[in-house]
Amino acid sequence: MPVIRNITDPAKFNGATELPFQLRIEDFRAAMQDVYDFFFDVNTSLAAKGLERLDDMLRPASMSGVVSDMLTASLAKHSRSLVVNGYFNGHPDLLLKGHYPDNREKAGELGIEIKSTRKPGGAVDTHGARDQWMCVFVYTVDNRTEPAVERKPMAFTELYLGHVSVDDFRRNARGELGTRTATLDAAGIAKLRSSWIYLDQPASTRKPANRGKDSHARLK
Repeated sequence: MPVIRNITDPAKFNGATELPFQLRIEDFRAAMQDVYDFFFDVNTSLAAKGLERLDDMLRPASMSGVVSDMLTASLAKHSRSLVVNGYFNGHPDLLLKGHYPDNREKAGELGIEIKSTRKPGGAVDTHGARDQWMCVFVYTVDNRTEPAVERKPMAFTELYLGHVSVDDFRRNARGELGTRTATLDAAGIAKLRSSWIYLDQPASTRKPANRGKDSHARLK
C-alpha cells in the first residue's frame, strides 16, 4: 500500500480562542501540516527501499523530541512575531522577536514553550514550575496494525495553548537518582485544556489530569 499523507482538518480548530503574540490559527495549521508532509516524504522514501516507517523506528521519547523541534521551527517560520530561542536548551522554545539580545535567552518569560506527547489530555512533565505560555501538541502513532503496510500515519489529536503559573504545578518526587520534574496539577491542566486550539477526538476519551509520569514528553 502507498504511504498516506495526513491532512489537517480546518473544522476541528477552535476559531474562538484568543491567541497571544499575534499568532493565528493558520500558523498552527501550517506547522502541523509541515510535520505531516515531512513524515509523508520520509516514509515514502523508506517504503521504496523496503524499510520501516520513521514512526516505527523512533522510540517514543525520541519521536516526541523530533516532533517538538519541528513544530518549534515551523511555528517560528509561519508566525509574525516569534523566533526560535537561540540559546541551546533555553526556555521558552519560542521568543518574542527582538525582546532579548540576539534572540537568545536562558530563562525568559516572553514567548511560548512547545511540548508534544502521546498521552491524551495534554499533561506533560517539565523540568520546573514556571510562569509561562505553554503549548502542548498531543499526537498518536499507529505501530500495532498488522500488516505494517496498512498502518495509519501519525496524527495530531489535541492542541492546547494557555498561560500557566508556578502555582498550577505539582512537584514530582523522583528519589535520590531521579530527575526533578513538575507537572500541571488538576486545576492547572483544566486551565490549559480550557484554551484548546485543535481537537480531533471526543472530550470523553481524554484521561483525567491527576496522572503520573509522562515518559513520552520532551523535558526541558
